[in-house]
Amino acid sequence: MNAAAKYRLASLYVGDLHAEATEDLLFRKFSAAGPVLSIRICRDLATRQPLGYAYVNFLQLADAQRALDTMNFDVIKGRPIRLMWSQRDACLRRSGIGNVFVKNLDRSVDNKTLYEHFSGFGKILSSKVMSDDQGSKGYAFVHFQSQSAANCAIEQMNGKVINDRPVFVAPFKPRKDREAELRSRASEFTNVYIKNFGDDMDDERLQGVFSRYGKTLSVKVMTDSSGKSKGFGFVSFESHEAAKRAVEEMNGKDMNGQLVFVGRAQKKVERQAELKHMFEQMKKERIRRCQGVKLYVKNLDDTVDDEQLRKEFSSFGSITRVKVMKEEGYSRGFGLICFSSPEEAAKALTEMNGRVLGSKALSIALAQRP
Repeated sequence: MNAAAKYRLASLYVGDLHAEATEDLLFRKFSAAGPVLSIRICRDLATRQPLGYAYVNFLQLADAQRALDTMNFDVIKGRPIRLMWSQRDACLRRSGIGNVFVKNLDRSVDNKTLYEHFSGFGKILSSKVMSDDQGSKGYAFVHFQSQSAANCAIEQMNGKVINDRPVFVAPFKPRKDREAELRSRASEFTNVYIKNFGDDMDDERLQGVFSRYGKTLSVKVMTDSSGKSKGFGFVSFESHEAAKRAVEEMNGKDMNGQLVFVGRAQKKVERQAELKHMFEQMKKERIRRCQGVKLYVKNLDDTVDDEQLRKEFSSFGSITRVKVMKEEGYSRGFGLICFSSPEEAAKALTEMNGRVLGSKALSIALAQRP
């Protein structure tokens, strides 16, 4: 094993660091476990603010193991740190091998509690309770070194009570797989959402309207505290075919003088996945349309604004967007121009590159695809 590989094996990731933690403080802390080769607190490239994690490289693997065994969740600056082996291989992290998803966690379950409950099944590469400014989000991820350890954890921990709440433990599924499942599930829906039918609707009347399309399992008009309809409700059909017919025939129909909306009932996560997929498709389409039609203009005079830039380039064709980039109200000296066709952009590039605008010669290039 070469020296570089040896040092990688003796490297620990230190997470959940307080913003005021320093390299010197970490050096004093971890030197108690053995000789420390180097410490790096990771920082934002632009602001140089700490990102909340660091890497500690030990000279000996045994010392790194000692630190992991004895210092995990120790408190630094009032915050428990989270240690794990440094895993730079993104393919391993994303493969799903040994990865476990845990949900329905009580808000009192922290990283230490999670680790204590799962570490008995095998070596853990990483574990984390997901949180925001309000605290735990109620779910977590545990990445085991082996799939057999993950399988054992799933078998024994699924349904087990942690802090008075039974938890759900299952194999981790990559986002693309989860979204594909949701899209597949959407094609076989049986639950229908109806809205805009007014405040004089009740369960019985809604049942009468929708039962003509097939057998219903449940019908519910949502009401307020006084029992008055909120104008929307749900119908659950026995078959997908019945639900599909109801949507096709009732959506946009007149009910009590109002045009109702009838569509597939979606859970929040399904709506989010569908919107994300739609926005990604829209982004791809915008990128496709902009290929060869967006110009990057540098070396702009400080006095040049959007309107002047549009005026100077409008003779070359139809401009769909002009933007001079600014910071705190002042030009940053560059901007973007989008034409409606590649031919127009090419003509503008040829004729305007090097032309003096204000007091400076323009430098123009085709904007590269992000």
